[in-house]
Amino acid sequence: MSDTSPFATPFLGGFECSTHRRADGTRLDLLAATEHDRLAEADYRQLAEHGMRTVRDGIRWHRIETRPGHYDWSSFLPMLKAASRTGTEVIWDLCHYGWPDDIDIWSEDFVDRFRHFAAAVAQMVRTEAPGPRFYCPVNEISFWAWAGGEVGHINPLATRAGHPLKRQLARAAIAAVDAVRATDPEARFVTAEPLIHVESGSPAPDSVAEAERYRISQFEAVDLLCGRQQPDLGGHAGCLDIVGVNFYPHNQWYLGGSTIPMGHHAYRPLADMLAEVHARYGRPILIAETGAEGSARASWLHYVCGEVKEARERGVPVAGICLYPVLDYPGWDNGRMCRVGLLGQAGPDGTRPVCERTARELRRQTEALRLPSAAAA
Repeated sequence: MSDTSPFATPFLGGFECSTHRRADGTRLDLLAATEHDRLAEADYRQLAEHGMRTVRDGIRWHRIETRPGHYDWSSFLPMLKAASRTGTEVIWDLCHYGWPDDIDIWSEDFVDRFRHFAAAVAQMVRTEAPGPRFYCPVNEISFWAWAGGEVGHINPLATRAGHPLKRQLARAAIAAVDAVRATDPEARFVTAEPLIHVESGSPAPDSVAEAERYRISQFEAVDLLCGRQQPDLGGHAGCLDIVGVNFYPHNQWYLGGSTIPMGHHAYRPLADMLAEVHARYGRPILIAETGAEGSARASWLHYVCGEVKEARERGVPVAGICLYPVLDYPGWDNGRMCRVGLLGQAGPDGTRPVCERTARELRRQTEALRLPSAAAA
């Protein structure tokens, strides 16, 4: 495995930046709801105090492309400059479930507009950030295809159209990678796809086979990006850089049934899952999202870190772990404050309270997981 990391710090802070529309038509804007858009500089500085100088953050396409081909950078430029002032390394999400209202997501225009938008962002970032510069073109293609294309939970509110939506999102992501790289040849790219395990819950051969098909489907989005499947979409090896995987306590379940609890005989160790990803793609891995709620935060972090150590000992190049979301946030469906973050809601002075149990566990794990950064090597 590589003995360096592409990232400045072993732990990253991930800011929830979803901008999708719910089934009731309400558009979410989690950067605004958590006040991170207003407090980016203070947030970056506070995370640096906890050893995190690399973050995942979001660019709100719908607020920037206010009409076709016209970009209003006022919602993004303050965040970009805050990152520059604080020396924060950012993985910028270009599309986190949301897009401008005037675009039909099923159209060719969606891909073309996103291509031009991605190039414009790359040009803007290149003027402010010395590098390395990282991008996640389309967040969680697999989840979006299910939630927005199969069950109508989020936009575009379709049902039984998960595969066509996955193809369209992959086409857009491929176009964005090519556009960014043409503008900034040194740019790096991160995927962010759910890492799951599915058990049949039954010894019946048909059930076992169906569970395995579902489990293997987790790789389809990345396979589309790198051209292993459906090469007519334009995928190619250049789209595969850092493989980001999102892993939460609910990411293992029985086919058509309940979540498999950690410690159960059917629960698959995270280290085994990471080894499978590396064997499949041969690229550095980032745990692009992980976290738990309430009193489970510190213990979940302890488990994930232990599994990352195990994976590294087997030669799996896990480059870092992103605590996501790193801020408490109002839930998508009902606005309930989800206590998931290292940091909470901001006070009047812009300072956020710290979850001390998570902070202590983070301190314990930081030195154990540190690799020299590629920039320093």
